[in-house]
Amino acid sequence: MITIIYPYRNRESERVKRSLDSLKEQTNSDFEVLLVDYGSNLSSASIIKDLVSNYKFAKYLYNYSGFQPWSRAKAINIGLKNVTSEYIFTADVDMIFSPNFVAKLHKLKSPFKAYYFKVGFLNEKESKANKKFENYLIDFSTEIGAQGLSLFYLNSLKEITGYDEFLHFWGAEDIDVHNRLEKNQIESIFYSEEILMLHQWHASYRKSEKKVLTTDLQLTDVVKMNQQKLLANTRSKEIKINNLNWGAGFLENDFENLKNYGQEKLMFNKKEVVTHFLFCELPNFKNGILNIHFVKDPFQTSLKYRLKKFLGKNVPKYYSLKEINDLLLLHIISFYHTHPYFYEVSNDLNSITFKIKK
Repeated sequence: MITIIYPYRNRESERVKRSLDSLKEQTNSDFEVLLVDYGSNLSSASIIKDLVSNYKFAKYLYNYSGFQPWSRAKAINIGLKNVTSEYIFTADVDMIFSPNFVAKLHKLKSPFKAYYFKVGFLNEKESKANKKFENYLIDFSTEIGAQGLSLFYLNSLKEITGYDEFLHFWGAEDIDVHNRLEKNQIESIFYSEEILMLHQWHASYRKSEKKVLTTDLQLTDVVKMNQQKLLANTRSKEIKINNLNWGAGFLENDFENLKNYGQEKLMFNKKEVVTHFLFCELPNFKNGILNIHFVKDPFQTSLKYRLKKFLGKNVPKYYSLKEINDLLLLHIISFYHTHPYFYEVSNDLNSITFKIKK
């Protein structure tokens, strides 16, 4: 048995259906699908859960991480902790699979090898066409550097504690996991003899990054930071990158407790206040829920502040809410991502709410 793991959040159901429909046509049925929903909103989650229920080979698993930044690494690791098959394939909901895809996986599988595959990319119009696999027109295909869609022996991934859970948003997790497997004597092989998967078109996510605060959780230059983490992991001799509770999901009870916890502490955006919170208050807090509401200091917009600043007098120094967002998200990713937490930017962009259970 091979388990195909789909990491998912808030994607349109039509592309997921096209992907699952292609698996209905497999010549080898010795597989199952686990779709790990990493915190979709209730509307998307309900639609996808119902969709998955229509496929007898597929299961749906929801993780209560909707008010946390996206992490493909963490979503896949949750899947790794919830499968029992010997082999897994890390998929993508954008994939349309060749009818002999699963048969080829069974032919290739090996405890000592990890395979990643050449993928054909479709344009927007072709992605929505209903064709036989061999009749799709491919715009271009991937080369040896693209390692995201991979066949693994499950125990080989568990030996290295799965994907690096520091890596959030986009980038580096696929190359990193193959690098660490190779350090553990697992050969990494690019299968390019034929194209077994087609990638449905979508707009580039990386191009959507903004330098200003948005309600969509974003961290400035996170792709560059992930690349630095990849380089550090590559230089290191370590193969185990996560702590002992890697792959742990967040439960509904923890999510509801955080969401409904109302005893908040108001925190102004003064630099010394924020710095003290990040380096003193947050690391030393324990045995409860911490609820912080970051807002602009009213004094920052006052006439008195502007006048004193104009005259060169001593005035408080402030972080923008965007700077607080980036500092706080970086701290969470670095030190607290295994704790249940809740992070939200208000719709008017005038406040940030951070709750954590420690």
